[in-house]
Amino acid sequence: MDPLVVAALDRRASDGVPFRARAHHTHHTWAHTFSSRPELYIQPRTLAEIEKVVDLARTCRKRLTVTGCGHSPSNMTCTSSWLVNLDHFNEVHAVDQETGIVVVDSGIRLYTLCAELDRHGLAMPNLGSINEQSIAGAISTGTHGSSARHGLMSEDIVALKITLASGETLSCSATERPDLFRAATLSLGALGIITQVTIRATPAFKLQWTQTIDTDYKIFEAWHDELWKQSEFVRVWWMPYSRRAVVWQADKTDRPESPPRYNWFDGAIGYHIFHNLLALSHYIPSILPAVEYFVMGMQHGFRNGSSASAVQTSGQALLMNCLYSQYVNEWALPLHRGPEALRRLSSWLNHLTLDDPDYVPHNIPISADGLYVHAPLEVRVSDTSITTSPRPYLDPTVQDGPTLYLNATLYRPYYLDPPCRERFYAGFEYLMREMGGRPHWAKNFTTTRVENENMFGKGLEEWRRVRRECDPEGMFVGPWHRERVLEDGPRLAFEEVEVRRQKGKDGSVLMHGEV
Repeated sequence: MDPLVVAALDRRASDGVPFRARAHHTHHTWAHTFSSRPELYIQPRTLAEIEKVVDLARTCRKRLTVTGCGHSPSNMTCTSSWLVNLDHFNEVHAVDQETGIVVVDSGIRLYTLCAELDRHGLAMPNLGSINEQSIAGAISTGTHGSSARHGLMSEDIVALKITLASGETLSCSATERPDLFRAATLSLGALGIITQVTIRATPAFKLQWTQTIDTDYKIFEAWHDELWKQSEFVRVWWMPYSRRAVVWQADKTDRPESPPRYNWFDGAIGYHIFHNLLALSHYIPSILPAVEYFVMGMQHGFRNGSSASAVQTSGQALLMNCLYSQYVNEWALPLHRGPEALRRLSSWLNHLTLDDPDYVPHNIPISADGLYVHAPLEVRVSDTSITTSPRPYLDPTVQDGPTLYLNATLYRPYYLDPPCRERFYAGFEYLMREMGGRPHWAKNFTTTRVENENMFGKGLEEWRRVRRECDPEGMFVGPWHRERVLEDGPRLAFEEVEVRRQKGKDGSVLMHGEV
């Protein structure tokens, strides 16, 4: 351990507050896309321990990074300095069944929180597609669900507590330090350590859902009138090669639970068949259109109009299996531009010509020759404009209406990087930029600081102002932040910079930095 750290610990040994740290830890994202080897891996269990970590980091001039499950596939949580994990800082402090107000430690994972809420007859009003994240991680990266009647998950946050670089823990809400609240509800981990979260839950509910596979022409026909309004929760999986789509819709119900019809392909056999077909496509990419047709047909039906349904608790129904290691590039754009975006992607990927009735000019100046991609693309919607909570400064959603999210996932079978990634994402991002889209902060996007200044404007300026007030010396920032959100200027005193990259044994990009 660094002699400076040892000396600082010796001076603080008499305070009775543990410093739960260990060396020789390798951190990697859930998808093994990026990894790092922090000098210390720290797992505090109390607020006093978190405050001590911050005080010691300031004394020892160390950068602090906070991570939960590492589900973001970016390098945002990679560090060679001190990495803080809050998995053991996860208590539920208060549950008011009448008001639905719940107070929890920030490290609690969503699956634990949902189980605890269910014990009290409550539920989260809205969830993303997974429940592995900590509540703080979900808030800090702008997690959203699949509903035009809900916005970002942060809309259900009533108040926060956050420990700043000074070691002071402050409370914030819509009425108490509202600027800090708007910055912290999409903090990107760059303000401090969120320590406590007050959530507004809702009475527990079940969802009756139906999913139907049909031509994508059907969803384009229904797009502007009924597709996103027909149920409280709606999500779509679009298949670019077979030109079909699966529409999943769900509404609250009092009916008894009824599990989905058994499909053997949804189990271990289908999981391994799909995984190995994806691995084969790494060497023979041209099989991917056939893989899409076969796998989606086995899962959802080969006949247009095939459907399935079930009644499940909200915590079951809203989740999906992420399957394998993956890159994810997701953008938010105005909902009404969805059909144009998907049609242009289809023309580009399928090399459509004027003779094809589905042809539209894609105008993507990147060749798709020999380019084959994974399917499906996830298509979801939210509407932050209807919420009464203060919007985060870095909210990527549309200001005055519903927002469409297009999620281009590329799997990494056995941690093999798909050969299509660079070219596909270049074309996809070109289209998203041209259509007025903005990236989901947690994903694998390539926009620069200057581009983000143009996209987020005054919101980014305000977020930067609050960040400077909270952490003027850059204890909580690193290379990811410098590339994308920090203002142009000299390196901050505690800011970590990237010094090199190498390929890790697990296929990840191993990041090396220094403070």
